[in-house]
Amino acid sequence: MTTSPAVPTVDVHAHVLLPEVEALVADLPGHAEARALDARRNGPAALAVSGPMVRERIPRLTDVTVRLAAMDAQGVDVQLVSPSPSHYHYWTDEDTAGKLYRLANEATAAHCAAAPDRLRGLGLVPLQHPDLAVEALDHALTQGLLGVELSSHAPGRELSDPAYEPLWARAEETGALLFLHPFGCTLDERLDQWYLSNTVGQPTENAVALSHLIFSGVLDRHPALKVIAAHGGGYLPTHIGRSDHAWSARSDAGAGCAHLPSSYLKRLYFDSLVHDPHVLRELIRVAGADRVLLGSDFPFDMGTEDPVGALRAARLPEADFHAVRGGNAAALLSKE
Repeated sequence: MTTSPAVPTVDVHAHVLLPEVEALVADLPGHAEARALDARRNGPAALAVSGPMVRERIPRLTDVTVRLAAMDAQGVDVQLVSPSPSHYHYWTDEDTAGKLYRLANEATAAHCAAAPDRLRGLGLVPLQHPDLAVEALDHALTQGLLGVELSSHAPGRELSDPAYEPLWARAEETGALLFLHPFGCTLDERLDQWYLSNTVGQPTENAVALSHLIFSGVLDRHPALKVIAAHGGGYLPTHIGRSDHAWSARSDAGAGCAHLPSSYLKRLYFDSLVHDPHVLRELIRVAGADRVLLGSDFPFDMGTEDPVGALRAARLPEADFHAVRGGNAAALLSKE
C-alpha cells in the first residue's frame, strides 16, 4: 500500500455528461415511459431542484478545461471519470443498447484523451442484455478505458444472476475495474419526497447489490474481481454484523458463500463519499485502509466540493490518510 505524501490525489467518483447518448435515445419507444418511472420515483419537488442543478453544472460535466480548473481548486490531480448514471438506459432493446455502449465508451474515452495525464475513464455495459456484457467490456478496454460502470441491478435481474458469470470472469481475467453505482431504487414512490430517492435509495441499492455479490458466491468464484462500490458501499459496511449473524445462524443465508460476509469487504473497494467522518472511520475499520478510495461524486450536489477536506475530517493516521487520498487508487488505476 502506497502511503507517501508524494502520491497524487485521485478521485474515483467523478462523472461526465454525454449529450450524444441522450440524442440517441430521445425519440425511441420506451423513453417516455422510462422518464415517467424516474419522475415517479423521485417526485416533483426533487425534479424541480435537480433540473436547474444539473444545468448549472453542465460546463464541469462536459468541458475538459472547466473540469481541470475545478480539479485544481479541489486539489485533485487525477479523476476516474464515469458516465452519468442517467445514461444507463437499461430499458433499451438489444440493437440500441449496442449502439449506446459503443457511443458512451467512445465519447468518454475522447473526453479523457483531452487530458490523459489527469483523466482516466470507465465505460458502460448494458446489464439488461447479459449476452452483450462481455463485448461491451472488451470494447471499453480497447478504447483505453479502465473498465465499466454498472448499476445495482437491471430490470428483472440481480447481480447474482448466473447470466452475468461471463462478465465477472472476463473482468477478472483482464483486471478491469467495475464501478458499482446505483441509479434508481425499486422502493419507487415510497421515496418520492424529501429526496429520499437518493438519500435512502442509493445506499439501499448499494447494500442490496453488494449482498447479492457476496451471498451468491460471485466473490468466491472470482476472488480477483476489482469492484469499487460508490457511496461507501451504502448501508452494508456499517451493518455487516447483521449479515454475519444471518450467515452463522441460518442455513439459507449461509448456503451460497463460503466465508463470513464481513470477510468479503476486504476483497472490495469503496469510495469515501459517506458524508460523515465517523462513518468513514468505521468503513476503514471493517474494510481496511487499503480498500477505501477518495470519491467526490463530481460535480453533483450530493457529492462534496472538498473531498480531501472531508477525508481529513476523519482524523486518520497519516499513512492511512495518504493511502485513501490517492495511494490506493494510483496503484489500482495503474494495474500494478
